[in-house]
Amino acid sequence: MQSSANIWSPLAEGQAVLPYSPGQLIYLQDTEAQVFYYIVSGTVRCFLSAPTGEERTLTLHHAGDLIGEAAFFDKQPRVSSAVAVTPCTLVSIDRPHLEEVFSRRPDLAVSMLEYLARTVRLLSAHVDSAFLQADRRLARYLLTLIPDENGILSCTHEELGAAVGLSRVTVSRTLSKFAKDGLIRTGYRSLVILDRKALDLLSQ
Repeated sequence: MQSSANIWSPLAEGQAVLPYSPGQLIYLQDTEAQVFYYIVSGTVRCFLSAPTGEERTLTLHHAGDLIGEAAFFDKQPRVSSAVAVTPCTLVSIDRPHLEEVFSRRPDLAVSMLEYLARTVRLLSAHVDSAFLQADRRLARYLLTLIPDENGILSCTHEELGAAVGLSRVTVSRTLSKFAKDGLIRTGYRSLVILDRKALDLLSQ
């Protein structure tokens, strides 16, 4: 099976690579979406901002992912913001470039529809998870994350807590239980899912 990085790499052909530093904003909630982005390297956090200034992390994106595509396609203001978590390089894609790529690679249009459908499913999962207890909420979120080529999920307890609305202490306690039960293996700022089927059953 092709990795997402290989699937979307044609979008980067002939485009300038844009560097971002940790903490640098990539796009802002409620702004117009003239372009979307392909992540060449690094990690990006997408989040919602409340009028009170509070933030809610939606998900972390890594190399090979697309960000900002939903608002680009529906021509409505962006519903979230994106910020670089690590040093990142991205490529911006505008409509003429996308149409040119689709004309050469029509198979990518179908892949794009599948990607958008998965994005909708992830957002729905966020809404549903708000009503789940801590272990089910965290299990469901872990299953939405995409590991690297070694099966490692790069995430901190703070990032996971922000994403699912739990305290760092609760996340740490829940992950320790998952590890004890053989569902995951934890590492420094990372973890590996060992039993995806059991984690999926727990998330129901």
